[in-house]
Amino acid sequence: MNTGKKIAHSAEAAKGSVKKVVGRATGNRRLEAEGRVDQAKGNLKQSGTKVKDAFKH
Repeated sequence: MNTGKKIAHSAEAAKGSVKKVVGRATGNRRLEAEGRVDQAKGNLKQSGTKVKDAFKH
């Protein structure tokens, strides 16, 4: 898998984590929920990439 995509997926998960923490700190439930969704999407994409790589080699 492309290294750029791996970095993008990691960045998406990190962005979600930051949003979640900021939302929790400010009491903004919507931002916290968006962060959880972004983090889950990034983690899911990372898992998919790992599975593809496992079958590739």
